Amino acid sequence: MYDPKGNGKDKAVQSVQFTESLPPKHLRGLVHHYIELRTEAPLAQDYRFHALPDACAYVVFDQRDPRITGVSKLRATAQEFNLGRQFHFVNIRFLPGVWQTARMPLTEGIIDQPYSGALPLHTINQDLAGESFAAQKGVLTTLVEQLARDGIIAPNPVTDRIFQNLEDITSVADMAVACDLSARQLQRVLKATTGFAPHDFLKILRLQQSLTGNDTWDYADQSHFIHSFRRATGYTPGKYARKFDV
Repeated sequence: MYDPKGNGKDKAVQSVQFTESLPPKHLRGLVHHYIELRTEAPLAQDYRFHALPDACAYVVFDQRDPRITGVSKLRATAQEFNLGRQFHFVNIRFLPGVWQTARMPLTEGIIDQPYSGALPLHTINQDLAGESFAAQKGVLTTLVEQLARDGIIAPNPVTDRIFQNLEDITSVADMAVACDLSARQLQRVLKATTGFAPHDFLKILRLQQSLTGNDTWDYADQSHFIHSFRRATGYTPGKYARKFDV
């Protein structure tokens, strides 16, 4: 299955906590993880969050400012965001393709502006404030269940079939065969449900697979892998491993 590594945490910054927690079993076809990212104490300098490419949608809650919340996705290349010296975020990471963008649009990148959409995210953020992460997960679960009832999130059979056959997929053509779709149908469905064309979606899968230890998955040679990894993250694999934990 697709198990995205959401960030690279600078090894030199020990007081930044990144915690992932599984949702209840009945939501695991929709939600990958609940996430908390926070500082334990003010940092000596601004923290730059290295967000790795993935195909997931996120609901982001800024616990230091209840107005700041929203729905976002990442790109096919890594992004760095300056989070400052103190921060506390609670996020829901949805599985790729389950967020129904036709019903509720996404933005790109980290959320840093007051939310102005139709979802009750300000109220949810206020409910989260001051609670432990364990208690917050119950609030997040209630939100996810409501989003499912409203049709804003739904299981995606196409991405699910891709993930079930992930070890056998080495090309966009393989992806289309796994989904029993033509190349044109796959293009239309993936673009509509994930925001990515099949080629970019495959690049994300390759990068994420490499971060699990299969470093040369479907690359013609080591130099090709290094070049592709560097284009996606800004680092060679060796430099990335020395600088970040994932």
